[in-house]
Amino acid sequence: MRRGLLVPALATLCGLVVLLALGTWQVERKAWKEALIATLTERAAAAPVALPAPEQWGTLTAEDSEFLRVRLRADFRSDDALVYTSGSALRDDVRAPGYFVFSAGQLLGGQTVVVNRGYVKERSYSVQPGPAEIVGYLRWPESPSWFVPERDASSDVWHVRNHRAMARARGWNNVAPFYIEQESPIPPGGSPHPASLRPNLPNHHLQYALTWYGLALVLIAVFTVWVVDRLRQERGRSDPAI
Repeated sequence: MRRGLLVPALATLCGLVVLLALGTWQVERKAWKEALIATLTERAAAAPVALPAPEQWGTLTAEDSEFLRVRLRADFRSDDALVYTSGSALRDDVRAPGYFVFSAGQLLGGQTVVVNRGYVKERSYSVQPGPAEIVGYLRWPESPSWFVPERDASSDVWHVRNHRAMARARGWNNVAPFYIEQESPIPPGGSPHPASLRPNLPNHHLQYALTWYGLALVLIAVFTVWVVDRLRQERGRSDPAI
């Protein structure tokens, strides 16, 4: 009987260790995600600072600078790139399909930064070229996936916010490793429309942790029921009166 329980018990123990480890990992991820959300929210609400100097750009990362509010003056070109959006989790005012207008701007030192000037509902819009002083947030490019192509070559509309790929396609030369999500000012006529961002990262780690811990409890319950049933059967075979 003991030999018959050994292998199932070891298998159950291994499964239990895996489930508990996954649950604990999700608890740790929950703490990490909450700290990240707090950090990003703090950055997005802080007073804008001067755009970091070009010699610092290589040291900036999304981990230490995403959503940092900055102010800058740039001379914008007249050619733009459109990024399709079905809605935004970071902006309460973008609830319908439309486009974000990305433009290249030249800084006083000659460097080029790409700026998301704001949201438009239709492809017909007017962006004022020339110098402008803006406030915005540092953002890092997205990566394409198997299901979302980088761009629609037939209509020249992008589906991924990869400003470096836009720069290569548009001939914007070398651009900063980040792009800037414009917050203000709102241009005359209101289009394209910039706005404040609200970092809103999904945080479902508690549900995931409870799921893994719940499966661990189910595994214990199933193994216990199975052992009790085996013991009952063994007693029945060894006791002729049963």
